[in-house]
Amino acid sequence: MTTDRQNGSLYTRIENKIAFVEFGHPASNSFPGELLQRLTDELNILSTNSEVSVIVLQSEGDGAFCAGASFDELLAVSNLEEGAKFFSGFANVINAMRNCSKLIVGRIHGKAVGGGVGLAAACDYALATEQSAIKLSELAIGIGPFVIEPAVSRKIGKAALAEMTLAAHEWKNAYWAQEKGLYAKVLENVSDLDKELDLFVSKLASYNPEALSEMKKVLWEGTENWDTLLYERAGISGKLVLSDFTVNALNQFKKK
Repeated sequence: MTTDRQNGSLYTRIENKIAFVEFGHPASNSFPGELLQRLTDELNILSTNSEVSVIVLQSEGDGAFCAGASFDELLAVSNLEEGAKFFSGFANVINAMRNCSKLIVGRIHGKAVGGGVGLAAACDYALATEQSAIKLSELAIGIGPFVIEPAVSRKIGKAALAEMTLAAHEWKNAYWAQEKGLYAKVLENVSDLDKELDLFVSKLASYNPEALSEMKKVLWEGTENWDTLLYERAGISGKLVLSDFTVNALNQFKKK
């Protein structure tokens, strides 16, 4: 089932010290600004919840995992301040994932584009299906993956990032993403994905929560500058989204 709510949906359920956080939006699970803020707030709350040891980040339905930023909201940006604010939404989510005291496991059941790749990269561990191809198409619409780049590069490196961003129209398959370090495992289908996910997070939740929290800090060492870097990057994207090139490209994409 997928949501039909214009601003999307966000649901959390907690079972056996595991918090399952599920987002959804009728436009291929893309993110309007309000949904980005709700996800940020939810991760910050879970970070201090002593009843939670592990977070699973997942999305609704059986189509795309996440199509990135909302095209409607990108087209609605009319000035630099609005542009920087919109892209800061992704900065907020990635920083919330980074600063969260709990390990975050991504359930990537389908394709991820743009900001969706950023979300997968900001997970501490990601499981995917063979359908979970990835694409960074931002250059094709006149912007770039500037806000999510640090998270993506941290997982796959600059060479693979260049391969993705410069070939902005090309999909990379799930096994390529696994080979580069974005996905820990690729399963044949959603049924196998959920079995593997259940086994993995159940085991993880049985470990010492203090040890898990300390391990999380180790995994993110050297990223302290993201508190300023990601917002500087949001300003770059916010400026570019106002360009004639991007406005025209977004309108062309919407017509397809």
